Amino acid sequence: MVLAEMNCQIFRAIGMISGTSIDGIDTALIETDGVNHVKPLAFMPYAYEPAFRAKIRENFGNKPPTQHPATRDFECALTSLHADVLQRFMTEHAINPSSINLVGFHGQTIWHRPDAGETIQLGDGQQLADLVGLPVVNDFRSADVRAGGHGAPLVPLYHRALAASLPLPVAIINIGGVSNITWIGSAQDQDMLAFDMGPGNALLDDWMLRHSGRAYDEHGLTANAGKVDEDYVSRVLAHPFFAASAPKSLDRQTFHDFKLSGLSLEDGAATLTMVTVRAIAAGLKLLPELPLHIYLTGGGRLNLTLMRWLESLTDIPVSSVDDLGWSGDGLEAEAFAYLAVRSQLGLPLSLPGTTGVRQPCGGGVLHRPALAVSASQPA
Repeated sequence: MVLAEMNCQIFRAIGMISGTSIDGIDTALIETDGVNHVKPLAFMPYAYEPAFRAKIRENFGNKPPTQHPATRDFECALTSLHADVLQRFMTEHAINPSSINLVGFHGQTIWHRPDAGETIQLGDGQQLADLVGLPVVNDFRSADVRAGGHGAPLVPLYHRALAASLPLPVAIINIGGVSNITWIGSAQDQDMLAFDMGPGNALLDDWMLRHSGRAYDEHGLTANAGKVDEDYVSRVLAHPFFAASAPKSLDRQTFHDFKLSGLSLEDGAATLTMVTVRAIAAGLKLLPELPLHIYLTGGGRLNLTLMRWLESLTDIPVSSVDDLGWSGDGLEAEAFAYLAVRSQLGLPLSLPGTTGVRQPCGGGVLHRPALAVSASQPA
């Protein structure tokens, strides 16, 4: 049943996302009305096996699955893995499937070119719905791109719901593979601006994996022992993206051609960490007013060197969203549960200030299972 047809107001939804950091599938359960009421109930990250992570990397930059049969085969495998993870999540948290109203299924972005009207998230919504017997919403970004938006970032409306009691203006910066910001202004109507800021963990993680075999720089200790190559940082920051006005968005591969070589492991890590820091600092200059506080989410919030350098460069207090009692790991998965509910209530998923779309825009596609579990009515 489409949620807009239901009489009650509180829904239980599960969100799932495989982000640009490609570390695994984040899965979260929340209770929400799709507007102001949000209650996170459970979260669990499920790491990819190295071979599967490598397979995702092979698909980056591929066009739609219909043009790449091998990519379509991989999409089926990716969806099946999400189904396995979802079943495991419900078992581990003693969740009765009949209590779940909706699943928000982001999938894996492999292609994002909004200027060409294209964004591709691998993941078959109908396949997942049939495998788990629950209604699934996916394809969250396409409607926004078709309407002239960037299709990203989509988490800001969830940030706003969580941040209702914070002193304004405030900035919530997600550092995943790409860094993006949600800025909430101090005006009475809570003006919002959101955009991708630049490379997040992607370049650094790739460097660490290639030169140390480790998937990331734990706590920023490697970068802390290195020396920054300022020439390289300046070359990256000269990219036209940073001069563009907001809102704007990036593909994970946008800065792939900026090869870094001839540096030690530590110096390379320091240099790429500083790229992320300088990119964020540059993005802050695009805001109508500077935030009173910056809260970091995503994997980057665990990089203590990055956090220290960012606070020093901007002279703005920097903390983890965990300090607010939020789940720094689970925030994006929670957001896509929230957006799935908004999708079926006919509420906007994006705004002119968040993706550059001309007017508030809905999105998402509902898939009903062939053999449905009898879902409960909202509480």
